[in-house]
Order: sequence, then C-alpha cells, then structure tokens
Amino acid sequence: VLPSPDGPAPSVSITEIRQYLRSQDIPFHDGYSCLHTPSLFTGDRGSQPLSANAPYMLFIDKTTGSFLCTATLAEGTWQDFQANVELRYRGVTPVPPATSEEVEEEMRQAREDARCIWERALPLWELLDEKEIRETKALFGISLLTDATLKRFGVRYLRTARSLVFPWFNPQDATLKGMKLVRVEKKGDAITYVEETLPRFDSYRNLFGLPLIGRQNTELVLTGWELDALALHQAAGVASLALPRGASCLPPSLLPYLEQFKRITLWLGEDLRSWEAAKLFARKLSLKRCSLVRPGNLQPRPLEALNQGLNVTKILRSALLASHKSIVSFRQLREEVFGELVNTEQVSGVKWARFPELNKLLKGHRRGELTIFTGPTGSGKTTFISEYALDLCMQGVCTLWGSFEINNVRLAKIMLTQFAGRRLEDHLELYDEWADRFEDLPLYFMTFHGQQNIKTVIDTMQHAVYMYDITHVVVDNLQFMMGHEHLSVDR
Repeated sequence: VLPSPDGPAPSVSITEIRQYLRSQDIPFHDGYSCLHTPSLFTGDRGSQPLSANAPYMLFIDKTTGSFLCTATLAEGTWQDFQANVELRYRGVTPVPPATSEEVEEEMRQAREDARCIWERALPLWELLDEKEIRETKALFGISLLTDATLKRFGVRYLRTARSLVFPWFNPQDATLKGMKLVRVEKKGDAITYVEETLPRFDSYRNLFGLPLIGRQNTELVLTGWELDALALHQAAGVASLALPRGASCLPPSLLPYLEQFKRITLWLGEDLRSWEAAKLFARKLSLKRCSLVRPGNLQPRPLEALNQGLNVTKILRSALLASHKSIVSFRQLREEVFGELVNTEQVSGVKWARFPELNKLLKGHRRGELTIFTGPTGSGKTTFISEYALDLCMQGVCTLWGSFEINNVRLAKIMLTQFAGRRLEDHLELYDEWADRFEDLPLYFMTFHGQQNIKTVIDTMQHAVYMYDITHVVVDNLQFMMGHEHLSVDR
C-alpha cells in the first residue's frame, strides 16, 4: 500500500537535496540517476566533516531523495538521511533506519529456506548420467550453454522440483540472501516458465550476476531474464545482469548499483512489451547513456539468438540510442513503423484472457489510453472493472487502483474471490494459499477514500509510476474523486 494521504512522504526536489548537502559540507558527485556521497555509516564517525577523499558509497535518488549505502546496505528516506546527518553532528553514531520486526523475520526465514534448497541443489554437470543432463538442458533450451558459464554464474538444478536455481548473493560478504527457482510447464506445444522467489517477489531485489562485475567495468547489458545474462556473457563476453522481475519493473533501489556504468544497453526480450519497458527504464537510468535493442525476427532475446547461431556482438552494436532529438525525419522512424506493421497483434496491446468479446472491441490494453466505463448505480461497474484489471494484472501488467467509492478491504475481497474463482467464505482453509498467490501479483492500492484534492492524487500516481513502473491505473470513480461541486466545471 502506498503512503497514506494524511501523512504522505513530503516530496523533495533535486535542488533542495543539493542545497542541503552543500549547507552541511557534505561532498557529492552528480551521477546519472543518483547523487554520490561518502557514507555516514562507515569509517571514522563523530562530528568531523565527511572527507572528500573517502569512497563515495552512499547514493541519493534524484527523484525521491531516498538513499542506499552500498557498503553497509543501510537504506531509508530523505528524512532518515537528514536525521542521521543531525545525529552525526551531535557526535552520535548514525544508525541505519530499522526495518520492521515482521520484515526482518520474513527475510531471515527466506535466507534459511534458501540455504536448505541450495544445499540440496546440484550443479547440472553433477547429475547422475549424461542422458539426464542432456534432457534437462534441452527442456530449458540451454543445450548450448557451457558448464563453465553455468559454473561462473553459480546456477544449480533442484531435482525434486525440476527447477533451475539462480542464487542471490550478498555483494558484501557473498552470503546467500535468497534465490529464484524456474521450472518449465508445457501446455500442448506452448512452453511457459514458472518462477518462484525467496524472499517473496516484492522483497526479491537480486541483480543476477552482480558479484561478477568488477569496479573497472564501464559498459553493461541489462536483460530481463537470468538465462539471457548467461547467454550474453558466453556469446559476447560482455558484463551482463538480469533484472529481478524482468520487463515488468526496475525497482529504484537497484539504481545505485548501476551508477558505475557509462553505457547501458537494454535487451529485455523479444516482444513489444519489453521494448516499451526498455524505453521506460532508460528514462530512469538517464537517456544519454542508454541504448536499446529493438525486438525483431533477427533480434530475438539473447538466449534465442545464441541458439539460432546469430551474431550477438553485431546485434549489440546495432542497438539504438535511447535519447532521440525533438525533431525527426521519416528515415529515423522507418524501422519503428516497419516494426509496428510486422507486429500488428502486439501493437494492439495486452489481450484479456477472460474476455474474448472485449478483445474484438478494444483490441487490448495499451499504454497512454483512457477508457471510461459508464452505467447506472448498481449495474456492476466496479465488479466488472476489478475482473477486467485483474485479468491484465495476472499477465504481468503493473496495476494501481484508486478506489474512492468502496474501501480497499472490500475491493481486495472482491478481487481475491475473482482470482480464486470460488467463494472463499465457504473454504476458509484455502484462504492462505490463495492469499499468498494473490500477494505476488504486481497490484497496488491508493489509500484515498471519498473526495480528494486532484493534485495529491496525481502526485501519488506519479510516485507509483516511478517506484513500481505502473502501466495501468484504475480510478473508481471520477465523481467521488472530483466531489460533487465540481460538476459544473469542465472536467
């Protein structure tokens, strides 16, 4: 749930952050998406000023003001940062902001579970016989990945769950923080990859491959999938990392780890959703250092490119610069137009799985479009829209709900019932199982209720887009949000 409207985190501008750092004599560098300063939490503490010669290990997000110290993993809001500066000047040792006991316990449990699984998992080349190794590799489409590559990235196989295991190591002391398990499900000819993470999705922030990156690396390829990072390293010898949630989200807390790179190429996948996501992420990372690999028949995702024997280095060289000028000629748009003609199905948006008739009318959900549903009170608008939004959310469309008419508990109950497809009040023993699955959806709720100031609501939406890469916002309903006295003005 986003910060509540009665006490929203006060927004801070980059100018205010810079002025504050100067007024406190804190040295800083201007980075791509963060400001870099020496850490308050390491080295000599006490009231003396921070030395400009100390390593710049603390990163302040230019958009939100939140900070992360990569040396001690201390993180917090801009207000936490200011509080720690005050403590330091009083000669008190700054303390990293505490996380809640519940979260601490969950993370500890996840580390314990991950350790048990890790000890049971085997390196692929240590399976019983050649046949099993060949079949397993073929199942995941990684027959061409060498043992050396799998070993370098620490990938293992858990026989009981028939899953590949991708570890998340702490960058400081190389202890195991968590992991991702990936298994294959076949339905007819279609293959889907099912992922499970420890800890749960929203706390799983592993930039897979990070411990292998040296301080001297200045170029990076960002992918949307762990196996793509392996394929890139093997085929082109480049530094490559995989995002924890693929093309659906780039959490701002990962930006500090990407500050050292002068050039970042985003190669997230082979469909238009990955392309849209790459353009969005490039804005977070600073357009001037980003290039994008455009999806196409001759430019599939990296693992596919390796399997098809394509020249991966050549594809990387043909990446397009993310920052394009304000005025362009058709010549520069030519490839984009061709891409839209080739992928008409994908251009029309994400299709609803439960509403084939709706697909005929609206074609699919596309960014940047506004759809208004009208109907008399009690005709089922909210019930239908929660089903409609849930359908997209289950397909990975990050969704933000603003329910001004009914409260979030009732809305979540409706959506959970729709998600489970049964009356949970008659099956309470199944509640935890369905609630766990529901919790992993990229779904967020605004905590407003009744009439609201529009500026506050829009600021909250913008914050959610930056933090969670929201691509679908539902407002239910306009009348409640506007209040009744606004009805005469142009809406």
